[in-house]
Amino acid sequence: MASWQSYIADPILRLQVKRKLAKAASADDAKAAFTHPLPAPRGAVFAPAEIRGVGGEWVTAGGAAAGTLLYLHGGGYFACSAFTHRSITAAYAIRGLRVFAPDYRLAPEHLFPAAVEDALAVYRGLLESGFAPERLSIGGDSAGGGLALATLLGAKAAGLPMPACALLFSPWTDLAGTGASLHTNRQRDAMLVSDKLHEGAGFYLNGADARNPLASPLYGDLAGLPPLLIQVGDTEILLDDSTRLADAARAAGVTVDLKIWENMPHVWQVSQFFLPEARQALNEAAAFAKTCLAHGVALAAAGG
Repeated sequence: MASWQSYIADPILRLQVKRKLAKAASADDAKAAFTHPLPAPRGAVFAPAEIRGVGGEWVTAGGAAAGTLLYLHGGGYFACSAFTHRSITAAYAIRGLRVFAPDYRLAPEHLFPAAVEDALAVYRGLLESGFAPERLSIGGDSAGGGLALATLLGAKAAGLPMPACALLFSPWTDLAGTGASLHTNRQRDAMLVSDKLHEGAGFYLNGADARNPLASPLYGDLAGLPPLLIQVGDTEILLDDSTRLADAARAAGVTVDLKIWENMPHVWQVSQFFLPEARQALNEAAAFAKTCLAHGVALAAAGG
């Protein structure tokens, strides 16, 4: 059963985010809906860094880390940053993961595939710096979740080894916008606006094919990808971006842990200071990553 806090979050999001997105006439207008980052949990340390020319920040907490997470923030490919998503990256850090969050290039100044190029450069840079793939994981939310998948597809095409797993929160996997939930959850979604989604995709694609797998990983060859954790809310217009991804990945032989959460808004994990479901979701994601990392390390040690 959903918490009472979730029923308070719904009208707040409708007022503070959805209304602004519905009225947005430009990328700058839409960015205004994401200008207030939520509090990060205490205990994490943030250090600016650059990997292969892409700036960002390392997020760590005390003690030895179970592994490293490359975390790609959401924001429709045109908004947000590593700073705005500290509530998630810090939550991962205090749960035992070392996190690097890049500030990949954003639209409309930098168009597709700039974000993929930057994310792939960081992943390649981590490998070149000596991070063993079995000790790496990748994750992201919304557009960042789609970008994480696109990075995996790009890495596979380049012959790079896969990380231990991918952690995806409400991933945007279909910029062509063909999911039925865009219509069935039009009114239920407290945050995103179905009629504006194609405009957001346009800020990034600028005429490029929306079904290009590096833009919409749902249309890619998912065989060979690492285990996926997917978390999505049952009221989201992007619900089908997750369920169809899970179906396609399983059909390609990929291990998938899909959980659909009751009455949760888009990327509710950012609200860990308020929503108990956010803290629970982050606990589950961190545990999934640690299990995959431990398994990958054991296989590597055994020569598998």
